[in-house]
Amino acid sequence: MLGFELDFWDYVTFATLALAGMGVLVFIVWLMGLPGRIAIARKHPDAEAVKIMGYSGFLAVVPWIQAFIWAFKPTDIVDIRRFPKAEAEEIDENIARLSGKPVSGDKPAKPDVKPKSEPDADSKS
Repeated sequence: MLGFELDFWDYVTFATLALAGMGVLVFIVWLMGLPGRIAIARKHPDAEAVKIMGYSGFLAVVPWIQAFIWAFKPTDIVDIRRFPKAEAEEIDENIARLSGKPVSGDKPAKPDVKPKSEPDADSKS
């Protein structure tokens, strides 16, 4: 085809180049996900956003660096929709879901408590 025969060492070279190429790809994917894994390990409340920003911002470099910094930034939780304990439980459930652990989202239902109504004036007779 090209005027020479391929021998054993040519195939070893091709295999080595293929393994090196796959190694580089695995390293790049690992590096892209690093901010997300750091945020999950640090129980960051915005861990999912950091993870997505790490993967999507890698080619532009600057958003990936921002995601890396964001993963280390201590974040105070200010959410007026829930009390701090409920917010902490929600963050723990999100971290468990992102980590691949079973989520304890099946909370027992609270019984409905109806306020006692006062008896009518007509029924007291």
